[in-house]
Amino acid sequence: MSTHTSVQSKAAKTNVPDGFSPEDIKNLSSVLNAVLADVFSLYLKTKNFHWHMSGPHFRDYHLLLDEQADQIFAISDDIAERVRKIGGTTIRSVGHIARLQRLTDNDQEFVPARDMLLELHSDNKALVESLRAAHEVASKANDYATTSLIEVWIDEAERRAWFLFESTR
Repeated sequence: MSTHTSVQSKAAKTNVPDGFSPEDIKNLSSVLNAVLADVFSLYLKTKNFHWHMSGPHFRDYHLLLDEQADQIFAISDDIAERVRKIGGTTIRSVGHIARLQRLTDNDQEFVPARDMLLELHSDNKALVESLRAAHEVASKANDYATTSLIEVWIDEAERRAWFLFESTR
């Protein structure tokens, strides 16, 4: 290993005061990075649908999706910083996101408004399940700060899913 690589490797690690084991750091980083990839994926899909919304409820849906996209994007930094705080490394590129994301992209040229809302409803429900799984990993590691953050994110995602569901009825 070159000196340059060794310095870079050391620079990427933080001094962790919480005393998480290397296994906990690996597990927490892995689950949080997967959630982060899904968050970026969901953010971009929500903005895509926001930009391409049309139909009789255009204004209401357009504003709803813009509000939801802002909320989704707002948690991305908190997730990445939490990974760094516990001593892990986080996502570095769009390619890294693509490798980790579990939510599917939608590149269709046209998606009817109701289908957009139903797809985002499903994606937010899937995010809730991923967050619950991450909560289990954080709980097992006694990572109270992460579990606390995740509980808020679950509530926010459930609220988004509820609004989307109600908008399709």
